[in-house]
Amino acid sequence: MKNNVLRILKSSREYISGEEISKEFHMTRAAIWKHIKSLREEGYNIESVPSKGYRLISSPDLLIQEEIEEYLSTDFIGRNIIHYDSIGSTNKDAKEVASTSREGTVIIAEEQTEGRGRMGRAWASPKAKGIWMTIVLKPKIEPMKVARLTLLGAAAVFNALGELNVKPQIKWPNDLLLDGKKICGILTEMGAELNMVNYVVMGIGVNVNFDEEDIPEEIKDRATSIKIYKSVEIDRKELTANILNEFEKLYVKFCETGEMGDSIKICRENSIFLGEEVRIIRGDEVRLGKAVDIDENGQLVVEFSDNNIESIYSGEVSLRGINPA
Repeated sequence: MKNNVLRILKSSREYISGEEISKEFHMTRAAIWKHIKSLREEGYNIESVPSKGYRLISSPDLLIQEEIEEYLSTDFIGRNIIHYDSIGSTNKDAKEVASTSREGTVIIAEEQTEGRGRMGRAWASPKAKGIWMTIVLKPKIEPMKVARLTLLGAAAVFNALGELNVKPQIKWPNDLLLDGKKICGILTEMGAELNMVNYVVMGIGVNVNFDEEDIPEEIKDRATSIKIYKSVEIDRKELTANILNEFEKLYVKFCETGEMGDSIKICRENSIFLGEEVRIIRGDEVRLGKAVDIDENGQLVVEFSDNNIESIYSGEVSLRGINPA
């Protein structure tokens, strides 16, 4: 009921009387006051004037359903948001609830204490400084095609950042960089049987409003934030919604037709790898080659020193002579 009170306050720039709210939701004045008090404790600035009623002055910087949904244009992605003030890992929680959650559910947290990226690397996720979320997906595709979804995620973040006049580079398959430093990582995991996907969880972490002091000393040469890059505070709520909006467009098209040309085009045209020498690392094996393309299946095409050309499906890739971001 508290959320209903919030919605009616958000719907008007004028004062709304306690009597109006009371009639709308069949509540007593005392109950309304209780919800107003609770909202104020969460950071909402609500003005109350005798004989006029209540008016919402400002909202807190929280990535909750009521704050994000006003920017959403999706049909199902992000229409059910499970919000945490602090959590170990959004991906871990998403996997626990995926089987009972509807597709498009988003697990989001103000802070992660056990955030991680590919290869189990730790991911710094300080409170209210970034976007730490995981989308629950249930595509009817073969398990071997799930890796392609990561490129959809990368393209969606790229498009959303474009609305901020920010144009990052994409480090195939799951990172976005500004000035050669990471601002976004995507971790896609699945629960599957031999020939059937039960669920996919796509974790997206974006360094939004980090200041320099928020970045651990050991990764200052490899990580940055949108705020550092643009020298301006970014609206996390609107950016979160824009990422979800962009992702649904690409995801629905992929699920309906299997087509991901738009995503591949974005990842190809903005790749940090193409035309560069790369290292392909698989376990203890390291091979050197030149990245020449991203194929229609989202795989990195590499020409090796022996002139063999291969499409790389997995494995760690880094620019030759540069430490992996």
